[in-house]
Amino acid sequence: MKNNPINYISIGNRLRAYRIAASLKAEQVAENLGISRAAVYRLEKGEIVKIETLEKLADLLNTSLSSLLGVSAEYYSSADGFFERMRQLEDSSTKIYAHFEPFSYLLTSKNYDNYLAKMLMDSDLGVGLSEKQQSTLSILAERKKKVNNQSPQLFNLIGLQSIQRLLHSGLVGSLNLPPSTKIERILQARNELKHLINLIEENQSSVHIAISIKTIPSVTFQILYHTDGSSSLAVSPFRLGEFPNISNGIASVTNSEEAISRYRQLFDNLWNDAAKGTDAINLLKKTLDDY
Repeated sequence: MKNNPINYISIGNRLRAYRIAASLKAEQVAENLGISRAAVYRLEKGEIVKIETLEKLADLLNTSLSSLLGVSAEYYSSADGFFERMRQLEDSSTKIYAHFEPFSYLLTSKNYDNYLAKMLMDSDLGVGLSEKQQSTLSILAERKKKVNNQSPQLFNLIGLQSIQRLLHSGLVGSLNLPPSTKIERILQARNELKHLINLIEENQSSVHIAISIKTIPSVTFQILYHTDGSSSLAVSPFRLGEFPNISNGIASVTNSEEAISRYRQLFDNLWNDAAKGTDAINLLKKTLDDY
């Protein structure tokens, strides 16, 4: 068994993600622990001095010490905390293998973020975005910006059925919308698919897209390979496509070699049989014509 040194930076990153998930500000954590806010920020930078402090933090953040240390899986019942953790992991990634419905948020257009906010308000009967939702959208935007700047290799496996559902429903968060709004959202869904086609046509060295006609597992996941040689698997119930869900579910992050190996095998099996390049472009264009 490998005797890996403790990665204090990763512990600090997990602390920040769990704090965000718990909707706690740094000063609130400081007050509970009897330390300064500056000390909390130092902890989140990986400046860990006492194990007792971590034990108190684990209790406060409703997680386990082993999760904070990265010994066992990390669990997030809050989308903003989970996506913050994704941002951290993507920041050090050289390769990302993703399967999300309808396709990876990281490949969406600049306009998509505005429509995601609208879809969330649709599902909340037009009520304005909550502070938690605003936090999630802000973290998502930062994720997309960082990945675009750093350009890790991104492999996105997409199910054709997911694309068909997107075009049929449009970018909506509810079925109870005025006809004019539904038409607008369907047109925007078509624009997103055109954007995806453009990405394939541009043949960017950092973006790889495959369209599978097979039934894709409903579970969405991301495998990340990092600059230090380590890897991570994130499994998520949260949805950023039509009828988005950033409220309910439990996401997980693990470094388990067995879990990563099994998900990578699943990904590779579907990827190898999927349409790529010109075949993927033709398949997506035909789907646009059909809908």
